[in-house]
Amino acid sequence: MNWYLDAWKNYANFKGRARRKAYWMFILFNLIALAVLGLIESTIGLSGQNGYGILTGLYSLAMILPLIALAVRRLHDTGRSGWWILIGLVPLVGPIVLIVFYVTDSQPGSNQYGPNPKESAPPAI
Repeated sequence: MNWYLDAWKNYANFKGRARRKAYWMFILFNLIALAVLGLIESTIGLSGQNGYGILTGLYSLAMILPLIALAVRRLHDTGRSGWWILIGLVPLVGPIVLIVFYVTDSQPGSNQYGPNPKESAPPAI
């Protein structure tokens, strides 16, 4: 849960690096939140004709900036510029390239975007 809250605390921080785990845990929690909101909307009848309601729409709108900031920091962790996020606009190939970048391990040591968050993180228990 801390990974999710940390992403919201740094919602407009486009500097630094983010670990692979931080990125994917944020994605997982967002998917869970969207599923719960969708279930609530369908239960109380707030879903529109397309299946989406006001709650999922507002939540999706609110998570755009934190998601972009975290994705940029994740790209920084692999040694790439945040501008690589724009490759996702290329149909078919772009999203695949971004997923490969997001699952790539951190660049060891410090890079131009800061110290490796893996090395400065406390050991997992």
